[in-house]
Amino acid sequence: GYDLVRLLCGSEGTLGIVTAAWLRLVPAPEAAITVAAFYPDFTEGCAAIAAVMEAGAQPATLEYLDAGAVTAAIGSFPGGAPQGAGFMVLSEADGTPAEAGATADDVEGILGTGALAVERFGDRAQEAELARWRDGVAIAVTAQRGGKVSDDIAVPVERLAEAIAGTLAIGERHGLEACSWGHAGDGNLHSTFMLDRTDTAALARAREAAGELCEMADRLGGTISGEHGIGAAKADHLGAAWDPARVRLHRQVKEAFDPKGLLNPGKKVAGGAP
Repeated sequence: GYDLVRLLCGSEGTLGIVTAAWLRLVPAPEAAITVAAFYPDFTEGCAAIAAVMEAGAQPATLEYLDAGAVTAAIGSFPGGAPQGAGFMVLSEADGTPAEAGATADDVEGILGTGALAVERFGDRAQEAELARWRDGVAIAVTAQRGGKVSDDIAVPVERLAEAIAGTLAIGERHGLEACSWGHAGDGNLHSTFMLDRTDTAALARAREAAGELCEMADRLGGTISGEHGIGAAKADHLGAAWDPARVRLHRQVKEAFDPKGLLNPGKKVAGGAP
């Protein structure tokens, strides 16, 4: 039959209520090794990311921070950062100790080409410290101005550099300091505008800028949400670039599962719910 599991898993609660589920437990990896590499700018950093993927290396994660994010978060980074670093790539390899080591060696060799510096984190204490630091990047960015408006667009990996540059350009047009960081392996950017949250004019400009991020993602062949969902905030953007036939099909699926509009009403419906 139809793949209802995948349909429901992406529905944000708008098509059904899951009352029970079978889960498959995956053992935690025995070992994890992170490689951090620094570059002068996002052009060289994104080229290094592309090289990792083109080489067929399979790290568990492949993440990035642009210049603004590096500036905000580097003070608490558990390793050293070279002078002039304007872009950072983080790649984690995991598996058995032998598997993690071999993948990390491959990635380190690729990322090292053209890098200002490369650092390796291998023991559990280092990995735990690095994980805490990564969790705090958003907090460090927020602290720069006391607030932020952030979005989670995603684009094809080969267009990641364009999206990073586009985020900065959108911020500049709206008089906002911008940065991004995210999951480079699937082209997911946390594009962010930093601001004083008591500045209502800046907040209004940031909301306009967020709309332009969605337009940029669509223009680059991506999606308006890489991981955080559509909800009500992005429902209008969801159908903005769709042709009428696709909008109708999307709504028909919703109506087939939820004809009375009872399930998470107003969320994830192109053009908004009736």
